Amino acid sequence: MVESTFNVCFITMPPPPPPPRDRKSSSTSVSQVHAQATEAMAEQAYTIPVFRQRTADEGTEEYLRVSTNVEKGLTVIQDEIHRMRMATKAQVESLAIQREVKSMMYRRADLTDEIPKMPDFLVALRPHTVWEKTPVRLFCTVQGNPRPIVKWYKGGVPVDPLSAPGKYKMENKYGVHGLIISRCVVSDTAEYSAVATNQHGTATSKATVTVKSKSLSHSVPRLTQIHPSKLEVSLLDRFSVSFGVEGGSISLVCSMVVVPDLPNLPPLVQWFRDDKLLTPGQLAEMTAGGGAARLTLPHLAKDDEGLYTLRIFTQDGTAEHSAYLFVSDAAPSVAGAPGAPMSVKAYDVNADYVLVAWKPPNTVNEAPITGYFVDRSVDAWVQCNDAPVKVCKYPVHGLKEGRSYHFRVRAVNAAGVSRPSRETGRVTALDAAEDERLQVIKIEGKYDVVIKQDDLEGHVTIPLAPTDVHASEVLRSYVVLSWTPPSPRGRAPLCYVIEKVPGTGAWQRINAAVALHSPRFPVFDLQDGLKYEFRVYSVNRHGASGPSEPSGPVQKGEEDGAPSAPGQVVSTRNTKSSVFVQWEPPKHLNNLVGYYIDGRAAGTKDWFPCNHKPFKHCRFVVHGLTPGESYTFRVQAANVFGLSEESQESSPISVEPALASPSAPFGITLLSCDGSSMTLAWKSPKHCGGSKVTAYYLDHRHADALLWREVNQEAVREEHCSVDNLTEGTFYEFKIQAANMAGVGVASAPSAPLKCEAWTMEEPGPAYDLSFSEVRGRSLVLLWKAPVYTGAGPVTGYLVDMAKKGSSEFITLTQERVKRCFRGFLQVSGLEEGETYVFRVRSVNSRGVGRPSDLSEPVCAKALPGTQEIVAGVDEVTGDVFLSLEACEICETSKFVWSKNYKAIGDCPRVVVTETGRSSRMTFTNPDKDDLGRYSVAVTDTDGVSSSQTLTEDALNAMLELSYAIRHPVVPLKHGLNYEILEKGHVRFWLQAVKLSPAVSYRFIVNDKEVKTGEGIKISHDVATGVIQMTVDHFTRANEGTYTVQIHDGKAKTQSSLVLVGDVFKVALKEAEFQRKEHIRKQGQHLNHRLLFFPVVANVKKETSFHWYKEDDEIVPETPPNVMSGACALPIPLFSRKDQGVFKAVLSDDRGKDTSLFDISGNVFDNIINAIAQIAGASASELVLQCTPEGIRLQCYMNYYTEEMKTVWKHKESKIASSEKMRIGGTAEMAWMQICDPSDKEKGSYTIEVSDGVQTHARTFDLSGQDRGRVVGGLPDVVTIMEEKSLSLTCTVWGEPTPEVSWFKNEQEVASTEHTKVTFEGGKFASMVITKVTPDDSGKYSINVRNKYGGEFVEITVSVYKHGEKLPEPKLGQPKAPAAAATPAPPKSPATPTKTATPSKSQTPASMKSPTPASTPVPKSPTPTPKSPTPTQSRGVKSPTPTRSMKSPTPPRK
Repeated sequence: MVESTFNVCFITMPPPPPPPRDRKSSSTSVSQVHAQATEAMAEQAYTIPVFRQRTADEGTEEYLRVSTNVEKGLTVIQDEIHRMRMATKAQVESLAIQREVKSMMYRRADLTDEIPKMPDFLVALRPHTVWEKTPVRLFCTVQGNPRPIVKWYKGGVPVDPLSAPGKYKMENKYGVHGLIISRCVVSDTAEYSAVATNQHGTATSKATVTVKSKSLSHSVPRLTQIHPSKLEVSLLDRFSVSFGVEGGSISLVCSMVVVPDLPNLPPLVQWFRDDKLLTPGQLAEMTAGGGAARLTLPHLAKDDEGLYTLRIFTQDGTAEHSAYLFVSDAAPSVAGAPGAPMSVKAYDVNADYVLVAWKPPNTVNEAPITGYFVDRSVDAWVQCNDAPVKVCKYPVHGLKEGRSYHFRVRAVNAAGVSRPSRETGRVTALDAAEDERLQVIKIEGKYDVVIKQDDLEGHVTIPLAPTDVHASEVLRSYVVLSWTPPSPRGRAPLCYVIEKVPGTGAWQRINAAVALHSPRFPVFDLQDGLKYEFRVYSVNRHGASGPSEPSGPVQKGEEDGAPSAPGQVVSTRNTKSSVFVQWEPPKHLNNLVGYYIDGRAAGTKDWFPCNHKPFKHCRFVVHGLTPGESYTFRVQAANVFGLSEESQESSPISVEPALASPSAPFGITLLSCDGSSMTLAWKSPKHCGGSKVTAYYLDHRHADALLWREVNQEAVREEHCSVDNLTEGTFYEFKIQAANMAGVGVASAPSAPLKCEAWTMEEPGPAYDLSFSEVRGRSLVLLWKAPVYTGAGPVTGYLVDMAKKGSSEFITLTQERVKRCFRGFLQVSGLEEGETYVFRVRSVNSRGVGRPSDLSEPVCAKALPGTQEIVAGVDEVTGDVFLSLEACEICETSKFVWSKNYKAIGDCPRVVVTETGRSSRMTFTNPDKDDLGRYSVAVTDTDGVSSSQTLTEDALNAMLELSYAIRHPVVPLKHGLNYEILEKGHVRFWLQAVKLSPAVSYRFIVNDKEVKTGEGIKISHDVATGVIQMTVDHFTRANEGTYTVQIHDGKAKTQSSLVLVGDVFKVALKEAEFQRKEHIRKQGQHLNHRLLFFPVVANVKKETSFHWYKEDDEIVPETPPNVMSGACALPIPLFSRKDQGVFKAVLSDDRGKDTSLFDISGNVFDNIINAIAQIAGASASELVLQCTPEGIRLQCYMNYYTEEMKTVWKHKESKIASSEKMRIGGTAEMAWMQICDPSDKEKGSYTIEVSDGVQTHARTFDLSGQDRGRVVGGLPDVVTIMEEKSLSLTCTVWGEPTPEVSWFKNEQEVASTEHTKVTFEGGKFASMVITKVTPDDSGKYSINVRNKYGGEFVEITVSVYKHGEKLPEPKLGQPKAPAAAATPAPPKSPATPTKTATPSKSQTPASMKSPTPASTPVPKSPTPTPKSPTPTQSRGVKSPTPTRSMKSPTPPRK
């Protein structure tokens, strides 16, 4: 027989190379599938071994074996061969039949696959009737070619599993489709249908589900008991990291879905804090049911800070969720006081002793803690220690056995005492060894016999001495002694007596006044450096034991037990609002209780606590940080001795999310289809992973296939893409992956099956990419992109629909679609704050309304915390017009995207965008009307930080005017150039600036010639008051003309002019001459101002001499006395109280001497003053009103005035005392009263009374009304303005009754038109506004304010120059040229000037203006003609000064 050997070898092929794009994908090519299958089926190849060489012995054995086999019968061998042949033949025939059957089956299957078939239900839906709150399952089996797609409907409405999470579940396994409805309610009663669809048709199967309510009238079968752990629980909305404050309350809530949801069987819920199980009580309230698990902490304390974990036992195990709760310190009772201690607990409780321990609080910016006070309470709180204890534990003794106590602790530092800690639970003072002295004996398991140890001591009455006396705790503040109670005790209550001995001295009793019942006692008064020994006596009613053995030497300890500082601190990125901090533990722990972490924002000095309770581990996540901000961290270790030194600071780190791949895109939408290609759009991932999304990759598959195929090898940069080479009529599914620098993210959920069918409708396709901007509490901006498919015509508008989340009732916001909503954005207002909305957009063209867009993401109408709006302003240094935004949230990858009318600006030469930290500024390079519009800015990679600002023409004009004022600065003036007539007839020209620097320069120009200090002219200034002045000593007709002051102060400059010509000059000249003559007259004899003594002399001769004396001091009169006249006068100028005394007249010659005395004091002095008052009162003029820079002044002229006269000022019959508001004074010829900053309160009748002891002379002036019309402020002298700007001339007028106001231009009255608008509001504010001024508007403008008591005429020079021209400067030889001044910005209201660099209006008197029109009357002096009959007295009348002339704030003399 010939034996054949077959070698079968399986060759393993290497797998094909990966596709060119480098990304993770669930799709696998066909070649890869085969390669993987081959590799799985392959076995290790079998190799025939090489024949070995046999030895002689081996050959003999082989021969004997073969010979034995050959000896078998030949017949047997032949039968075996025949059997094997027949079996092989049968097996071969069977294999052939199987191969033929398989080939026929394959051909039939291929033939079947090639035959199109519409959907057909093999097993249809069947109706169900179920009880309420029980599940129901609907199943059906469908076939078709291609494989149909099944959708479920309830009452004709598609079933959406997301509308009620956990309620609906759809299945598709091996052609069997199912809909599972959990927790049925009565409203679930409806007709349900399954609709199967493929490209060849649609089939529907329907069934009715009836849900019955379990009413009391029905008998419900009793359910078997279900254990809570057998429920299916799914956690939904989970509580996040929370922040609370001491004394407040907080709730941690987690919503869940429980199946079945039985009201009497809530799930088994447990709450943990730092892995310690919490129990319900007054400090922690727990509820579970109604679809939520809730933990409420009604009285927060720092003890409650920690990691909270919710654990729910479910059918599959447990469902857990954890989040940290931070509890910060409440406001301290005293500023700078420390926070409250925490974790106060009682240890080693005895009959009259307990040890209280706690954890120290964190001190960040407060002073270090110097100690603690421990309080105990039975009915009221009592402080246990007189001096603060420096360690975080304290032995409290002196308690009463059997009473219950509460304890609390307060911290102390240099600023004060903290708030108290949370009090401990009830602590009862009991003998801890009492239970050890009891024995319990059980008899037959029914009875307990209790035997006390004292009963076994026999007849012993006096106790033995205690044993094992030692110091159980040694600190610098105190030492705690402990010992073992005696046995036997003497069958009576026991107490102890303690003695100490310092070194080798005598024994001293310690607790002489305290009955000690516990084997513990704290000793506080030990001296430093001494060693003590202690011994204890036992005492009961029968007597005292002997002393115990002395303890070993005990010495106060050192409290340098604080841990060393932690090691290196490293911080890393975690999330957009948290940072992960870790550090090395300290080298010396010293019974460490935890760590405190402090943080500090970059650029600040103050630290803030990151945790408020010691954290035990060397790593911590700091939450609640500002996104995009940089922080530095440090760590301190804590134990019972306090806090360690601070660790070294970590490196600054920016709060950014940790780098990761992006989340999945979503919202895949079909935008257009032409039968062979489909245009898709999608929304970018909600989380970019800390890096910008740079690419998208698409996969697609047939709706009935499992294998995904790649669409693009190259990255897609935008959120839309066109997929080509598709088969018309086929349903496709798509999925998308996003990629960033960290890699490719997870794939999106497959899209709904989309049919590749050419769009031929005339209406437009859907809009897409719905997004939101500027979400606020009552409004938001909806953005979208125009449809790709426009239909039969261009899109002419949009309809925007809005509905509340979960509602199917949409409201159309844009009924007038073409007019109101043609752009790709819409401002939606009138929202309910806190409500959530969804939107959709429908495009419109001439043929109708197109398909609606996909629903937007739900948006809550609520502004982000710290949201800021765009600010429009002008740079104070450069004068640039800008828009800026400070973001409330930012990260490392964030960008500020500026848009105009919601179209990205990009690189535009009209604007320059700069970013600094959290702020972005867009500066206009050359702003004009083309820049008007709505500007918005969005911050990428945030939760929707955005804002907008509409730039209007008025706002732009205001900013341009301010920009011009900044780029061409002026020196602001309080008062323009003015003049004042001084006492000697000098004329002072002055102006006052708001502020002057020491480097100011200026010059006076008179009649086109610069004037400097010289003979008769003095020019000076005072920086403190801002006054610049020029004094002309001799004012003559040659001084008529135009006066101008030009000021330069740094970059700022200004000028002010005063025209003094014509009648106005004549009035000023007349006043100056009058004052000069008066001064000259006062230098000679002036009887009106002097008191004269006339002694009569007789029997004199020429040689007789006459002399005057006062208090023996000779007085030499200016005019020698003439004794021959019969009377010698002694004039006393300005008589006052200082002139009191004894005057003596001495007459002498060769015949002798005669003396006469005059005693001027007492009644004589009073009589003289009364005589002067009689003359002054009779000559007093009527009260005259004078306007001054400080307010108004009432003046009364008289022949003689001195403060010694009895003069009284009254207001409404009430006497007035001199004060800052009302100042009283006078000169030699006038009494006056100054009213500063008058208001309505100062209205009324004013009276001056001069009493001479017999008669009272009164003069009255009524300020209640009858005021002439006048301008009290607001108008400039000169205005220079650029062409096309708007000019507003606004002033405040005054008068009673209300005056009439008229405006003139070049002596012609101005009528109100659209170009020139004249208004007079409230009888107080007069304005003339010229819109878009032209050179024709230049000229001399004036305002006439007048009522029946008089009026005033004020002029303003207006000069208009063209854009680009240099600001005109005053030139010599042109006295009437307008002065250069900044253009005043239009005021916000007539009463409030705008904040610009324009100088304030100078209140220039009307008498100092340029010549008025011929019809304007010349102002007259308000001073009445004096009533004195004598010409001499008339010379004392005040000169005719114009009413609006004001007294300047004269600088102090140097």
